[in-house]
Amino acid sequence: MTERETTRLIAWGLELRRVHDRLREALELTRTAVRDGLALPDHRSEALMFCRGFCSALDGHHTGEDRALFPAIEAAHPELGPVLRALQQDHEMIGNLLAQLSAATVRSAAVDELDRHLEGIEAVMESHFRYEERQLLTVLETLELNVPVAATLGPL
Repeated sequence: MTERETTRLIAWGLELRRVHDRLREALELTRTAVRDGLALPDHRSEALMFCRGFCSALDGHHTGEDRALFPAIEAAHPELGPVLRALQQDHEMIGNLLAQLSAATVRSAAVDELDRHLEGIEAVMESHFRYEERQLLTVLETLELNVPVAATLGPL
């Protein structure tokens, strides 16, 4: 194996952590936008844009994992099937939470309600990310996957 191949293989773990960190940052920016922006009527559309952008980014990340990353992991490591299904169940739960946040933004919910939605998403998302990293980072160091990062981990 060449140095370039080793670097690329290890990069999947680094890419996953990088995407998770960017999603954490996006959530924090969204929470700040909701708290600060929605209190001011002329900034409401900016705060809602943050909510929708965050929802889209997190959903895109999970869609990429479900379509490209997890099937590749399961093909190489069938013993991880139960772990991958648990992660996919988390994706469904987070998807439902994102849909609830989206519905709340559409009906112009109060700042405290939107913040509660974001707090719930953050709790589940953080637990999910930590579990995923514990279970998959070592596997990602050796995974051979020739798919663009954005198609695998989302457009972040």
